[in-house]
Amino acid sequence: MQEFNEIEALWAKHTVEVKISADEMLKQAKKEVNSLRVKSLLNIAGMAISFFTVTAIWLFLSFQSWTTYLGISIVIAAVGVYTVILYNNYRIIAKNDFTVNPNQFINQLKRYQVSRMALHNRLYWFYTTALSLGMGLYFIEVLENFEVWQKIFALVLSFGWIILCSTILRKAIIKKDKEKITLLIEKLERIGKQFIKSNE
Repeated sequence: MQEFNEIEALWAKHTVEVKISADEMLKQAKKEVNSLRVKSLLNIAGMAISFFTVTAIWLFLSFQSWTTYLGISIVIAAVGVYTVILYNNYRIIAKNDFTVNPNQFINQLKRYQVSRMALHNRLYWFYTTALSLGMGLYFIEVLENFEVWQKIFALVLSFGWIILCSTILRKAIIKKDKEKITLLIEKLERIGKQFIKSNE
């Protein structure tokens, strides 16, 4: 037992501390921030494409029932509002540069994280409810001439996708977003501390 303790003590003396330079950490952080910005832009682009596609359906296809137009209008409004919210979230992190004002950027990143959590929680349910209501009204006329099995298939596919996104996918995205942004904030705070030490 004494030999084991001696080996353990010897090992503890010889552990090598891996240090990453502040410049290397800054490069990694910039890469992660850019990845966050690109992901936000892709989300906005996807929502904008959805908005214009649904608007084109409303403008260029002819329907008999007012409920169909109401349903499409609700979907357009929900997608439009959600797109604007995504854009406002993107603007929080788009303009600031960590190297110019580190504390301000970290505060903006924390604000971005809070707004993302609100987007995935309270605002998401508004979006999902509006989308479900709009699709339900749209389906009243559109599915009228379908066979029973086709109606069931269309409803199960559409609302099944919404349920899947609202449960499993949403939870995974929330967890991944939270971890990624939290790690980025911690990394930027460490970089800021290293710069302060090197300037002293």
